[in-house]
Amino acid sequence: MQTHIFTYQQASLSYNRLGSGNQILLVFHGFGQNKSYFRHLAATLSTQYTVYTFDLFYHGQSVWPLPENPLTKTFWAEWLKAFLKQEQIEKFSLLGFSMGGKFVLATLESFSDRISKLILIAPDGVKTSFWYSLATYPGWTSNYFRKMVTSPDAFSRLVGICYKLRLVDKGIIRFAASQMDTPEKRRKVYNTWMLCRQLRFNMKHIAQLINYHQIQVYIFLGSYDRIITRKNMLHLLKKLTKYELVMLQTGHNQLIDEVTKYMSANRI
Repeated sequence: MQTHIFTYQQASLSYNRLGSGNQILLVFHGFGQNKSYFRHLAATLSTQYTVYTFDLFYHGQSVWPLPENPLTKTFWAEWLKAFLKQEQIEKFSLLGFSMGGKFVLATLESFSDRISKLILIAPDGVKTSFWYSLATYPGWTSNYFRKMVTSPDAFSRLVGICYKLRLVDKGIIRFAASQMDTPEKRRKVYNTWMLCRQLRFNMKHIAQLINYHQIQVYIFLGSYDRIITRKNMLHLLKKLTKYELVMLQTGHNQLIDEVTKYMSANRI
């Protein structure tokens, strides 16, 4: 399988193109993953879709050239417009898992008239996390999160406080700890936080775009997922005129495999 790289103004995303279906599906992975996590999904749907799976910035082989600068919605639209032109893509669908949900929503805002369907798997971006707000808010909190990159003790203290005060579910604490247990992981967390800090969305506006263009929406959640819950999704769902919500008997990290099975069986 050949890996491709598309560069626009020094920002490079690595991607694979798989399948031969007449529908186009752009796929964005979650934090700590890369494009290979969707290889099985792409192979399973290869007769229905031509699937583009991307390494997001700070993941895999992709490169963000300006570490101190956030990714803006305007630049993302310019980058993707150039990519779609190169690949001669007009209409397409989007799939995003966890962090990849933000890239789906950013794409929707700029290309809503060209999108056929949205497939959101436990998507980030529908409701902004309290912890994400702290990490990106100017001042002492963002400095504290920056310190956690080099100081595991700072993260351990924060986790201990959250646990004692019962501010966060145990499952979320375990998930966070698994993403912050090495200096490399902590650096990736912080860089990704800062990169995406301007990717925030108004759910009323998002719903208006979906409703107006009659975009098909499929949202997959895990019944045992404590990271992204049905309650989080209500910020969007209650504003949509039509959607399909699928609750799968699994947790956050197993959702991709379960969604692959569901999409294959139901020809989504």
